[in-house]
Amino acid sequence: MIKLAPSILSADFARLGDQVRRVEEAGAEYLHLDIMDGHFVPNITIGPQVVAALRKESGMVFDVHLMIENPGLYIDGFIEAGANLVTVHAETTPHLHRILQMIKKRGVKAGVAINPSTHPSAVEYVLEMVDLVLVMTVNPGFGGQDFIAGMVPKIKAVRRMIDAAGTGAEVQVDGGISAVTAPVATGAGATVLVAGSSVFGSPDPGAALREIRKAAETGIGNWELGIGN
Repeated sequence: MIKLAPSILSADFARLGDQVRRVEEAGAEYLHLDIMDGHFVPNITIGPQVVAALRKESGMVFDVHLMIENPGLYIDGFIEAGANLVTVHAETTPHLHRILQMIKKRGVKAGVAINPSTHPSAVEYVLEMVDLVLVMTVNPGFGGQDFIAGMVPKIKAVRRMIDAAGTGAEVQVDGGISAVTAPVATGAGATVLVAGSSVFGSPDPGAALREIRKAAETGIGNWELGIGN
């Protein structure tokens, strides 16, 4: 089953609660919350206070994506604010295993993200600990970027690693997801799609989300049948 995770990075922050409710009513399973610190990525977004405020408005899985240095210092705050899944970047810490232990001990799901230039082997030795591997298909830091087609082989490689390990972890793809690129990502083995500007940049975010889901479902069989692998 494909899960959709609209990213509030591209939402209208003046109407944030309303926009979150609209995508939840349209069937979104996750709400993707991009946390940026202006150091690891060249942008600053939100903190735990905003996450806590939205938590009161939504029953979706809160998918907190930490694009920040020293993630271990902030994990507790985001979990207390209502995160159900916390994803950290492999590039941000020399102690990835320890950070994942911290997340799991708090009773929430753990994810690892890898940037476009990062090899899938960066997550090989922590696969048993993660519930999700996030493959960035843009360079993190800004919304509205184009999907990097060269990341498709990486999505496939991560899917194979997870299947070989037998962990059942999700493969999430973030960056440039639209009705055009969604079936490319699911055809390579993605199961969770993050979509920002293609959803919240639309006059009707709910309709845009449904269009992406319909398109994404057309790609599923390609991976299952081994087409293009």
